[in-house]
Amino acid sequence: MAGSCVGESDGLTFWVAEQKDYDDVMSISVQIYGGNDYLPHRYAGWMTEPDRAVILGRRDGKLVALVSGLIVDEGCTVVVEGLRVCPSERGRGVAGVIQRFADQYIQQLYPSVRTKRQTKVDEPSAGPTQTLSKFTELGRRGPNPIHVKTSEVVTMEKGAGLSIIGEADSFEGFISHLRNKLHSTTGSEPGVSVPQMFLIEDEQHLKNILLDPELPSRVELPGGAIIQDWQALQPIEGNLEILARRNLTWLADKPERPAFLSFYTPPYPIPYKGGSLRFNIDMFGTDLVSAKRALAGHFEKVRERREVKGKVLVHVYLNKSLWEGMREFCEGYTGVTRCREYWEQLFLERGM
Repeated sequence: MAGSCVGESDGLTFWVAEQKDYDDVMSISVQIYGGNDYLPHRYAGWMTEPDRAVILGRRDGKLVALVSGLIVDEGCTVVVEGLRVCPSERGRGVAGVIQRFADQYIQQLYPSVRTKRQTKVDEPSAGPTQTLSKFTELGRRGPNPIHVKTSEVVTMEKGAGLSIIGEADSFEGFISHLRNKLHSTTGSEPGVSVPQMFLIEDEQHLKNILLDPELPSRVELPGGAIIQDWQALQPIEGNLEILARRNLTWLADKPERPAFLSFYTPPYPIPYKGGSLRFNIDMFGTDLVSAKRALAGHFEKVRERREVKGKVLVHVYLNKSLWEGMREFCEGYTGVTRCREYWEQLFLERGM
């Protein structure tokens, strides 16, 4: 085995991941996240991304676990991603072992890190999750915060996810369907176009919007963070380069001081149904009409750029108060259907 061991604990040895480990990583990732796994597409990028640590856990030379951490917020925070354990080792505490080692290893490399952040999925219909039993909910992305006393200070925010699926060939009809519904929603006269969202392409313009100290309250950023495809980033200058790497397409309800902001991450391949594309849209704000305009606008941009083909799985992350209205907005077109019941995205943060 090439490379060098960086530590050991509880019968595991730990290694810094390399490109040559790709096949081993994929072998422990079969059907993870229900086929929605992003790592087959992103693994190579992780190997060269600045300020990212990817740690592998092996038992007797066999890969059994992986976890990754990205240093954000100008060196103060680690965003945990990609945690996975091979099927034969699940339920044996391996996830906790590799996470504890990774925390120590990252703090050795980045002594300024004081906060650990991660996002997880919670499906309320399935009942209480392990995450909910371990964390205290101090706030929600929507209304009615709950406060519970505990000996461990942890912040948790919730947002909702809407998942739909369809063939790329159906997008043309789906966009027309959405536009027709928008006319009905806004009371526009037939033949009169519904106002478009503003496309933000200028780098300085985007910077001015994101660094506006009033932005988090205006668009109700969950926990004050921009969550991009499950990465939670504070809107500060040190994080703008990270966002720029993602090649995002930004839309706003108005060009200055927006009250609604959204973006989509370029579609990427996932294993779902033998091979699909995943298309993620993140929305910030609580105005339902703006959310509808943004959804239609993002689909139009993807169509114009010919970024999708075959089967496409779309995840829309939004404020909980918008979920029901957006569900109704997407219904009624046979080529695109909802593929998942209501679920929530948890934004977790705690001290290291």
